[in-house]
Amino acid sequence: MIQVYPAASRFTADHGWLKSNFSFSFAEYYDPANLSFGPLRVLNDDIVQPSEGFGAHPHREMEIVSIVLRGHLQHQDSAGHTATTTFGGIQRMTAGTGVVHSEMNPSPTEEVNFLQLWFLPDTPGLPPSYQQVHFPVDQLENRLLPVVSKKQAADQVAFINQDLTIYLSDLKAGKEIRFTQEEGRRIFLFVIEGALSINGDATLNKRDSARITDTSALQLKADQNALFMLIDLP
Repeated sequence: MIQVYPAASRFTADHGWLKSNFSFSFAEYYDPANLSFGPLRVLNDDIVQPSEGFGAHPHREMEIVSIVLRGHLQHQDSAGHTATTTFGGIQRMTAGTGVVHSEMNPSPTEEVNFLQLWFLPDTPGLPPSYQQVHFPVDQLENRLLPVVSKKQAADQVAFINQDLTIYLSDLKAGKEIRFTQEEGRRIFLFVIEGALSINGDATLNKRDSARITDTSALQLKADQNALFMLIDLP
């Protein structure tokens, strides 16, 4: 089954310094029918104004992934990690037994737009940890490039404590990609830019998403140049 969620169906929060679109229940938005998709608990599409951000705040028992689309994102945490990421970089934090961190836009002039995803870990009580990796942007074209994974972790693929893989792809207009997974798993699709058709049955436009179950094979075609994220989930 392919269930499409148009971009306009997301909850929008506008705090002036921050504009967020929530794909799942988060903060002031609560919908008991939209709490998660498998272990995927949060997908926030955040735009933070220059020199603003999320001050120090705590997290526990969550795997947190940040993917910067434009601008720069600065991370600091109570374990002493400090890093700044732009497009081509991935931040992964295991909150585990508890960590305090901040996420700020270090630029005095430029917005930062990033996707933040939270996943339930496969093991509770893990020690907090942080990792930053850089993936080869030029290898996104017309392929699914793993950027976060438990099974495919490598120098350019962040490790995560959950049986999932996040892929990014820059599929050019008219090109197709096929994706298959084991039966009984889930697929989450999110179009960052452009338009993408799924098995000739559904079309996703910019910021639309799809939650896919009982369908282990996909044929993805770019109706126009499409930058998108695919998550293979248990």
